[in-house]
Amino acid sequence: MDLLARTANIAARAACIALMITLAACATRPDPSNKAAVQAYEEANDPVEPLNRYFFELNRFFDIILLKPVATWYQGVVPDPARNSIRHFLDNLAAPTVLANDALQGEWSRAGTTASRFGINTTVGVLGLFDPATGWGYPQHREDFGQTLATWDTPEGPYLFLPVLGPSPPRDLAGFAVDELFFDPLTYIYWGGPYTVPVTRFVVNGIDVRSRNLATLDQIERTSVDYYATVRSLYRQTRANEIANGKTNTQNLPDIDNLNFDTNEPQTVAPEK
Repeated sequence: MDLLARTANIAARAACIALMITLAACATRPDPSNKAAVQAYEEANDPVEPLNRYFFELNRFFDIILLKPVATWYQGVVPDPARNSIRHFLDNLAAPTVLANDALQGEWSRAGTTASRFGINTTVGVLGLFDPATGWGYPQHREDFGQTLATWDTPEGPYLFLPVLGPSPPRDLAGFAVDELFFDPLTYIYWGGPYTVPVTRFVVNGIDVRSRNLATLDQIERTSVDYYATVRSLYRQTRANEIANGKTNTQNLPDIDNLNFDTNEPQTVAPEK
């Protein structure tokens, strides 16, 4: 019953989001005679751009006043070995979700790799604090239900940028809900309340990822004519690469892994075509 109630809660929130989008001012469609502008509008797939830009700036504001300072402190205070162990631990917690989506996509070889990684890192790697599996020939990869839906030919839907979650087209938003409600084992742990463990993991993961992105995101912002459009392009290109299991042309993308930037070198992002 509790799971049913939480599912209804998520559905209600999704309905509210849909209502907000419906009521929001939509991006003005270009004059049909301007074929180049119409093509750019359609390829951007961003019919509610004014609302998306509002939420983008809202997230950016909270990043400036809260997330970035905390991430900077975290990077400066916590030693690299400890931060790496936290990263390995969080990645290991996500392994059951990755495994479920590997199986749903029929990627049995990748599912075997995920299962092997989870077994090795949970035992030899001391509950995932270390990552011996990579050195033993079991490299990490990521999967989520949004990617699974894409392999089932589910349309992406219009580009959406939501508070806290960031880029969340309907397909990825639905995938996030399914992963969190059904595939993530932490969903069924009730230490301190039904959401305490997942929310804590979400917050710690956000701080860790942001700390690894500090220099690169600053560089992208400084070199972008339109920071919002650059993030939109980067997200869509990265997701296309993830869905194709890294088989797309990524020569114009920054050296990233699920937006986990980890380099101080200047980066360039391919413009939206």
